[in-house]
Amino acid sequence: MITSMQNEKVKQWVKLHKRKGRKQSGMFLVEGFHLVEEAYQSNWEINEIIVEDGLDHPDWCDRFSIVSVSRKVLQHVTQTETPQGIAAVVNVRQLDEITGNSVLLIDAIQDPGNLGTIIRTADAAGFDTVMLGDGTVDVFNEKVIRATQGSLFHLPILRADLVERIPKLQTEGFTIWASALTDAVSMKEIEVREQNALIVGNEGTGVREEIIKLADQSIKIPIYGQAESLNVSVAAGILMYHIKK
Repeated sequence: MITSMQNEKVKQWVKLHKRKGRKQSGMFLVEGFHLVEEAYQSNWEINEIIVEDGLDHPDWCDRFSIVSVSRKVLQHVTQTETPQGIAAVVNVRQLDEITGNSVLLIDAIQDPGNLGTIIRTADAAGFDTVMLGDGTVDVFNEKVIRATQGSLFHLPILRADLVERIPKLQTEGFTIWASALTDAVSMKEIEVREQNALIVGNEGTGVREEIIKLADQSIKIPIYGQAESLNVSVAAGILMYHIKK
């Protein structure tokens, strides 16, 4: 059992809280029974499982390398005051190509909670792929992972230069919708096609102008009250469900 914060394994696990550490190792950390099990059931490659000493763990965990640690070490590793007693180190999946006919493009969303919620909603709405553009928070950030509630493991998620990928999607037959307010038509007026891609943008500035110009059409959600706009995760959810109806 590991009891020291100075243990080399512990130091390596803690580095996974930083984007640099995840990039260098090709691994990320998930905490809690639900997320660890989602990673396993979705056939993601689990490098090792970290279990609090004395805690009962599911039988399937025995298929992997299990490291027993003290509660204080687990708190330190997970940076959680009340960890559930289990965590896993999971290998990152590197994807390059999209799958399916419904693609969500994300331009520079920076709040981890927003990104995680959007991925969870894309999963629920039946979207096939999520593409993260430049300036978007790392999808393997622990706050993003927690907000996805496991949907991270269900959907193909890849990073790409949206300026380069949008024209390629159009040549493949996709209609590209950009969520925007200027020169936009109501979502109720659009004709949904067989292959569709939706772009949502930064919390403060929205989708970048150079990307909006690449889209086939800008669309907006009707606002009936006095609010000027909607939170990006809420707006993304409304638009995705409208496109998939």
